[in-house]
Amino acid sequence: MLMDGKAIAEKIYTETKIQVTELQAKFGCAPGLAVIMVGNNPASAAYVGNKEKACAKVGITSFRYNFPAEVTQGELSQLIHQLNQNELVDGILLQLPIPDHLDSGALLGEIAPEKDVDGLHAVNLGKLVRGEPGLRSCTPAGVMRLLQEYNLDPQGKQAVVIGRSILVGKPLALMLLAANATVAIAHSRTENLPELTRRADILVAAIGRPLMITAEMVKPGAVVIDVGMNRITTEQGSRLVGDVDFPAVQEIASYITPVPGGVGQMTVAMLMVNTVKSYLDRFEVA
Repeated sequence: MLMDGKAIAEKIYTETKIQVTELQAKFGCAPGLAVIMVGNNPASAAYVGNKEKACAKVGITSFRYNFPAEVTQGELSQLIHQLNQNELVDGILLQLPIPDHLDSGALLGEIAPEKDVDGLHAVNLGKLVRGEPGLRSCTPAGVMRLLQEYNLDPQGKQAVVIGRSILVGKPLALMLLAANATVAIAHSRTENLPELTRRADILVAAIGRPLMITAEMVKPGAVVIDVGMNRITTEQGSRLVGDVDFPAVQEIASYITPVPGGVGQMTVAMLMVNTVKSYLDRFEVA
């Protein structure tokens, strides 16, 4: 069965719009999301555009800050500190990647943890490790929501996550562990990778290598989540593909996410959910 991220994302947008309308009537202002973009990376510009469209769809106020590639660390740091103090801004997102002369880790660390809607601050990652409530990284949270929507309970299942990034692999492994799955993390240097992946009831590919996961690497009946998004060029032109050889794996998996139209759609939807959560936490504290 195809796991339709686009349809589930639309369901989340509808729920969130109703929630935002009620909250705005109650508190007198809408949640606000600030997005900081550096340079003119076309893929980043497209992602930011999608986030702004989602904000408009659900009623979240969007603030966009564009900087040239030559911007300094100090200038970005100053803006982040201003946004931390801005009561109209509930979420702050630094669009990655940023130019090499900038320290993304340091900048992410300067975002107030309660406004860290990307879930990448050390405080929020620490809360995830400890099993405490907090803002969760959007892509892994989107994967967990997809499993929930299709009634696929990870409890007792063998899950294999291919990829160990701080954006997806590590936080997703922790979320699956919290849902009582038995979790293995694999990566580019894992030996006998097919032997490991063939044991997975839930197989997540988040390694950024086009079509790497073949049918021979997948256990029949497994749930296959493809987080990869790679642009390849063929004689017919360029197209987006995932880390999974979709046509071949679709024949043996019980559930599979398409690329595009799968996890990517969920990432933006969960960003909206996180922004509203940050807004709610602010008013509950106040």
